[in-house]
Amino acid sequence: MSFLEAFILALVEGLTEFLPISSTAHLLFTENLLGMESNDYVKMFTVSIQFGAILAVVAAYWRRFFVETSWSFYKVLAISVIPALVLGKLFDDKIEQVFEKPIIIAAILILGGIMLLFIDKIFSKESEIPDGEVTLRKGVAVGFWQCLAMMPGVSRSAASIVGGLQQGLNRKTAAEFSFFLAIPTMAAVTLYSLVLKDWNYQGETMKGFEMVLSSQQNTLIFLLGNVASFGVAFLAVKMFIRFLQKYGFKVWGIYRILVGVVLLLVFLNQPKNQDPPSSNPTVSTSFRP
Repeated sequence: MSFLEAFILALVEGLTEFLPISSTAHLLFTENLLGMESNDYVKMFTVSIQFGAILAVVAAYWRRFFVETSWSFYKVLAISVIPALVLGKLFDDKIEQVFEKPIIIAAILILGGIMLLFIDKIFSKESEIPDGEVTLRKGVAVGFWQCLAMMPGVSRSAASIVGGLQQGLNRKTAAEFSFFLAIPTMAAVTLYSLVLKDWNYQGETMKGFEMVLSSQQNTLIFLLGNVASFGVAFLAVKMFIRFLQKYGFKVWGIYRILVGVVLLLVFLNQPKNQDPPSSNPTVSTSFRP
């Protein structure tokens, strides 16, 4: 992987991670567009740069995390992430199989877009729940909604935000809780990718961090990816809340449909003997937004 390819993937990751448009589908399309070989280092890289996106949320909401909060806030996050971690581990193998079928991911992207076209009407009544107030029961319910994103192309962000709306949260609170819930979810899968998962790199079995440290270029690419992901994700998080409050979900639904159609056309017209690069066949990518 070149520095330019790493930088482009990091920009896509940071921009799409917290938007309801599926970063998995966008990374898949980007890899295909760049003609990249989907080796284990590329797969590990696109998972590990979530770390930069995680830090972006913490930086954007640093006061909420370190000043204006209580232990109950951390308790809600810690318990709400459990369904995703448990179900993600149980269905890891089946999820990997889906990543080998990009046409299915494109179809799911379109179906999810169609659903988003009607979300604003379904939840047209603005909730009276105060901003930032998420009980343990509501948090766990959103945690189960997040599990829908185990199917690549659904979008972790879309699933958890819609889950928050279903639980009576207003748009702002639902989106912010989706961001907060992403932190333990993505931290766990990034840790899994870097420390626990075995990868095949240049004919040897390595952990993710061993691949990162195996050469100066790999280390620099890893650092570049996380810095770029952090910067773009920080801007995306700040802008998305205002955009969602003003325009709702319909525009994201239209966007998903258009991108899904483009992906279908691309992959349906590929030569049958050419396997399109899969995004990240690991449990971690199950929760991409």
